[in-house]
Amino acid sequence: MAAPVARGGSVTRRLLRGVSRGLSGAGAPAEEPEAALVNVVFVDREGRQVPVRGRVGDNVLHLAQRHGLELEGACEASLACSTCHVYISEPHLGRLPAPDEREEDLLDQAPLLQENSRLGCQLRLSPALEGARIALPRLTRNFYVDGHVPKPH
Repeated sequence: MAAPVARGGSVTRRLLRGVSRGLSGAGAPAEEPEAALVNVVFVDREGRQVPVRGRVGDNVLHLAQRHGLELEGACEASLACSTCHVYISEPHLGRLPAPDEREEDLLDQAPLLQENSRLGCQLRLSPALEGARIALPRLTRNFYVDGHVPKPH
C-alpha cells in the first residue's frame, strides 16, 4: 500500500512556498535555506561582472531584468524571439537539459551564436547553475523601439 500523500503538495514545495512568502511558522521573516538559493554572475556587454543571488526556479531572463541588465526578452519569455540570448559558462552548460527544437531554431537567428549559447527565457535557476557565469553577447537584435526598457515580471 502506498504511503499517504500530505495535502498541499510535497514537504519541500510547502517549505519553498513558505520561504517565498517570507514567513516562518512563528510569523517572523524566515531565512532562506541555502539550498533554495543559487549564486550566478552576469557579465554585461561591457564585461562588468554582476553577482546575483536568485531562488531555485527563477527565470534567468527575468532575474537579469530585475538586476538592471540589458537583456531584452521582447517576446516576454514566450519563446518567439532571440533577444534574451546569453552564453553559459562551462561546466554549467553541460549540466543543463539540452535546448528543445524551438529554442535551437530561435538560437539560429541570434547574432554572435556560439556553442554555449542559450535563450535566457528558457533557463531556470537550479543547483546545477551554482557559480555559473552568464554572459550577454556584445550585440543583439533589438526589437524594442522608442527607448522602451523591459520591466521585470
